[in-house]
Amino acid sequence: MFKRIVLFLATNLAVLVLLSIVMAVFGVNPQSQAGLLVMATIMGFGGSMISLMMSKWVAKRSVGAHVIEQPRNEAEQWLVSTVRRQAEAAGIAMPEVAIYDAPEINAFATGPSRNNSLVAVSTGLLRAMNRDEAEAVLGHEVSHVANGDMVTMALIQGVLNTFVIVLARVVGRVIDGYLSGNREGGPGLGYYAIVFVLDLVFGLFASMIAMWFSRYREFRADAGGARLAGRDKMIAALQRLSQTYGESTLPKTVQAFGISGAVGFGLRKLLMSHPPLEERIQALRSAPVEQARGTVVG
Repeated sequence: MFKRIVLFLATNLAVLVLLSIVMAVFGVNPQSQAGLLVMATIMGFGGSMISLMMSKWVAKRSVGAHVIEQPRNEAEQWLVSTVRRQAEAAGIAMPEVAIYDAPEINAFATGPSRNNSLVAVSTGLLRAMNRDEAEAVLGHEVSHVANGDMVTMALIQGVLNTFVIVLARVVGRVIDGYLSGNREGGPGLGYYAIVFVLDLVFGLFASMIAMWFSRYREFRADAGGARLAGRDKMIAALQRLSQTYGESTLPKTVQAFGISGAVGFGLRKLLMSHPPLEERIQALRSAPVEQARGTVVG
């Protein structure tokens, strides 16, 4: 846990320092309208893009993953050969394959592009799932990569971050000017408190939008897993997860790309990265045979 916290803080500090240097070099003044837009774009997209570029490195060190470079046993050989076969079928370059030590049944995919990715499975998954179920989980993760979900999520997050930064400061100036009566001068002290609150409020709505897309792509990855491994295998894997799933120990940076996520109800459901397993199983069962095979973007 301590190692994950240190990596998280170090990554975010590096992002902030780099973006501050870029803004200083280009003489960006965040108080002007043009400067605000430039600052928001740099801050909004810079953080998400840098996180995307570092995603494999951070993920491997966060979970202590062992990348299989030379299979040491039959299980590792099966993992590598299965991912290779699925990657070829999906039309992507062979991902790195890794195992990480965790008791829960889980797996995740990450990486900066379709041809530079990582697929990792937990030791808990290898112990609890049979080969058919594990094959379906691998197909689900390979489909995340083939569909370009990591890049798409980073772009969506960048757009939302930019929107939040701009809107919070524009609305903050209007409210501050109205409350202080100083509509022509610079921002008052209350401006920064107002912006802080608006960042939280607008950020909450932005998270809801991002998580809506995250839930949508889980259905698509399930369909891709059904195509690569078979619908019955994908349904069986999700049923196994519904019987044994516990709280995920994955770091926040890769939780959204795990095979399953935390369960939420009511308003909390709007902030969940994964739809309920029952809904995912029903979607596979009710889909036409052609659609159930999935659509992996080539």
